[in-house]
Amino acid sequence: MCLAVPGKVVSIDRSEPELVMAKVDFGGIKRDICSQLIPDLEVGDYVLVHVGFALSKISEEEAKETINMFKEIEKLNESD
Repeated sequence: MCLAVPGKVVSIDRSEPELVMAKVDFGGIKRDICSQLIPDLEVGDYVLVHVGFALSKISEEEAKETINMFKEIEKLNESD
């Protein structure tokens, strides 16, 4: 099973056209990810990230919904 995690794009580095990178915020943790697969990506967009690659843009609503589901799973794991 693969897991893609939602995050918010906070900056984009297009200085190397063959390898566009973006800084993505995952609830306070920021990571540099490859955003080459999404040429129309803009700061403020939400993306699904898997193993360091932005796979697709998603809506803010969908991102927040997914993050809330992860939090619920975490709570269930803590109660076991």
